[in-house]
Amino acid sequence: MGEELKVIVFGLGNEEYGIEVDKVRTIERMCPITRVPKTPSFIKGVINLRGVVVPVIDLRGRFNLAETELTDNSRIIVVAVADMEVGFIVDSANDVTDIDTDEIDSPPEIIGGIKAKYLRGIAKLNEDKLLIMLNLSEVLNKDEIIQLEGLEV
Repeated sequence: MGEELKVIVFGLGNEEYGIEVDKVRTIERMCPITRVPKTPSFIKGVINLRGVVVPVIDLRGRFNLAETELTDNSRIIVVAVADMEVGFIVDSANDVTDIDTDEIDSPPEIIGGIKAKYLRGIAKLNEDKLLIMLNLSEVLNKDEIIQLEGLEV
């Protein structure tokens, strides 16, 4: 048996995804987002989170999934990526769960239209439930992180 990994479970469309708890800073309700010109369309802008300017990315846009209306369940999950904080807009933040690292398989080439490079693996939670584990360092590549670091309000 491998070690236990605590993950935040969140929803995008019909799929459930996971991010390691130690990479998550906070989960926030939707708040006003200030648009920033000349950024990729999946970068929705920035928010002021307790005095810190945090870039916000729409994960649906990042993964080329169809955009949907934000709801009362929509959340911004603020994560630490390469020494900076970035917010991810998700459809819902559902749960914290423990995963045995032995239960994480390599991702297939593509899942639900999402390229494997964005995925750390697929975790089997039980017989009929899979959790798609994100690879945060690929969700934002180095060039995009540099671009985000230059965002000023």
